[in-house]
Amino acid sequence: MTVPMTGSFPGPRPGEPPARPPLPEVPGWPGPQRPPTPPSYPVVAPSRVWTEAGDWPGRIYQRLLERRIVLAAGRLDGEAATVLCAQLLTLDAEGDQPIRLELQGLDAELPAALTVMGVLDVLRVPVTGYVAGQLTGAGLGVLAACTHRQAYPSAILTLTEPKLSLGGTATEVSTQEEQVAAMMDTLYIRLAEMTGREVDDLRADARRGRFFTVPDAVSYGLIEGQATAAGRPPAGTP
Repeated sequence: MTVPMTGSFPGPRPGEPPARPPLPEVPGWPGPQRPPTPPSYPVVAPSRVWTEAGDWPGRIYQRLLERRIVLAAGRLDGEAATVLCAQLLTLDAEGDQPIRLELQGLDAELPAALTVMGVLDVLRVPVTGYVAGQLTGAGLGVLAACTHRQAYPSAILTLTEPKLSLGGTATEVSTQEEQVAAMMDTLYIRLAEMTGREVDDLRADARRGRFFTVPDAVSYGLIEGQATAAGRPPAGTP
């Protein structure tokens, strides 16, 4: 009988399938199949950030409304005007205290501005408008409809022609132009009432895009004065 050499294995017998080589002699291999063991990291619940969308804005705006403060910022279009009017009407119905309307960086579309102006005209309570950042275009009409008008020290007011976009057939555009002309007249007449200036002068200044610092705006008649902390004189006052 012939003994096979080390590392070799006898060949298959006639009619049998080839034999598989022996498995390596490694302790514990092959072992039973087990799912991998997950790392032992501590389980930490996800933290909720207070400023996440839907949380911070709603809570802050609600607190402002409770103090009868309404914030209007950014682009004032038809949808934003609807929300703003709803807030003003709600506060007017809930109490007799004045309303504080914060106009922060407000750039209003002409129809939206006229909508808010109409609501401000019929409120029972006085409304004081406070300008922050830059107030431009038809947004000045919203300010003009307020009972009182103030501006923060760094505010800039810009008298410009409202931006418009007309489309459609020649007849439709012609009709829109007539409507726009009527709305522009309403805006400039209100600004003339606020400032005591002629409508034509206001139109000319709007075509030039005239801007005003707070002292300039007071002199022009756009605002009554600079907003200050209660009991504290304006900066620069001796």
